[in-house]
Amino acid sequence: MQAFYVKVITSIIAIAGTISAGRWLTKYAGQAIGWYIRQRTSARRNIILSEVRAEEKDYRAKKRLSPKSDDEDWEKVENYAAGSANNGGVAEDDWEGVVGFFHPFCNAGGGGERVLWAAIRATQRRWPRAVCVVYTGDHDASKATMLERVEQRFNIHLHPPTIVFLYLQTRHYVLSSTYPHFTLLGQSLGSLILAYDAFSLLVPDIFIDTMGYAFTLALSKFFFAGVPTGAYVHYPTISTDMLGSLDKENGQGLNAGTGKGRKGSMKRKYWHLFAWMYSWVGGNVDVVMTNSSWTQTHIRSLWGPNRGKWHKSSDVEVVFPPVAVKELEQAIEINTETEQKREKIILYIAQFRPEKNHALILRAFSSMLHPSDGGAPDDAVKGAKLVLIGSVRHSDDATRVYDLRLLAHELKIKEDVEFICDASWPEILDWLRKSWVGVNGMWNEHFGIGVVEYQAAGLVSVVNDSGGPKEDIVVEYDGGPTGFHATTVSDYAAGFRKALSLPPDETIAIRHRARSSATRFTEEAFAARWVVQMQKLVGLQRGRLSRR
Repeated sequence: MQAFYVKVITSIIAIAGTISAGRWLTKYAGQAIGWYIRQRTSARRNIILSEVRAEEKDYRAKKRLSPKSDDEDWEKVENYAAGSANNGGVAEDDWEGVVGFFHPFCNAGGGGERVLWAAIRATQRRWPRAVCVVYTGDHDASKATMLERVEQRFNIHLHPPTIVFLYLQTRHYVLSSTYPHFTLLGQSLGSLILAYDAFSLLVPDIFIDTMGYAFTLALSKFFFAGVPTGAYVHYPTISTDMLGSLDKENGQGLNAGTGKGRKGSMKRKYWHLFAWMYSWVGGNVDVVMTNSSWTQTHIRSLWGPNRGKWHKSSDVEVVFPPVAVKELEQAIEINTETEQKREKIILYIAQFRPEKNHALILRAFSSMLHPSDGGAPDDAVKGAKLVLIGSVRHSDDATRVYDLRLLAHELKIKEDVEFICDASWPEILDWLRKSWVGVNGMWNEHFGIGVVEYQAAGLVSVVNDSGGPKEDIVVEYDGGPTGFHATTVSDYAAGFRKALSLPPDETIAIRHRARSSATRFTEEAFAARWVVQMQKLVGLQRGRLSRR
């Protein structure tokens, strides 16, 4: 074990050396280490591929299905990628390489995991002979258990024989609790240890990070220059907005105004140093995808200059995450009859985390019910109710819910607010079916899957005037609005009031526009865009293999 960490520390020092000086020396040192890792893992690779072929043969014998037995929904994916071949015809699907997906928390069941499984499904459909390897730290779950959870949680059915789970031993190095101080840097350097752990199990033909550990992609390039790398970025680890918030005492975000004084000055220098490192590692990635226009803008700003220096031809592309739009459309109708069943409920679905800003929504709801001028509330808002649904991950979240309950009591809205923790999907569907307004309170939400779910369910959205909800989701569609934007307590109160007081015909019209707008974020739309970006990586891998 000690020898393992010596090698990891050596690789970290080597990367630091690459950043500063002596690139030619570290380049060959990295290639030597990479060659050694390949030699050491080649036998395991052969065993894994042999087991995949055996499992495929057994699976076909039992199911009597070929890899081409696709359902109608996925014909769109194949047709979308059809023109990517050099001759303009259907691109070849006989690529048999190994795609490594770096996702240490693949069994978490969140939006990031939906992206992972939808990406693997799209890859399997497009390249049925490819092997998808998931590097995970979820030792408590077997392959069968995880695939069953994927089906139950996301209704995504994968092809078991060509999925391989490789279990990492060092996941604790990327936990925030491991680094009470210098957390960003600690987790990023810790991800190098975790990536070394992954490569020591198997070296893939294409390496993709789907969790935001950009430093792992730099390590891959350092060891294996010929392995194409891809990144699906849900949010930048550090952003220009974060850097700017240090000076804004009245700004938004958890670190607003913390750049003052000696401690603040040190924090500023640390963040800028980390941003420089983050920009450098991001510049080496071959294919970059982001979940929203907001994320794309920040990644282009941070990674763009270095990507230009290294002549990366692929632009940073937006690939919206998959959302269960069709399921919501089928479960919830929008018409004059269902309008009679909706109640004056303002619904906020979000984890009980500080950045979700539940306190802001509580204060806005109180302001709507109790106007500052002391007058009575409008008839349209009488009887309105605020429902907060979210998961409670640990004791800190439970304490946060308790504090929010106290705040509701202080604001004299205790009887009008309901907290629902860890609701099941059927429960959430029921609330979406009968609620009137959907709200989002987070500043610079990177995308906003919950907001898309509001739209697909036909709710009138009132969202923060920032990030993905502003730029991508709650936008004008078919010549009209699909919701409202807000920033302050008074903005949100006004948005709630307006959403609840719209004329019936205008309310139904905005619900239909919102639902139509949400079709941009279906699972099929995601798969089509994913395949286009994967085609670039497959092309790079084929090209580099032919030049050997």
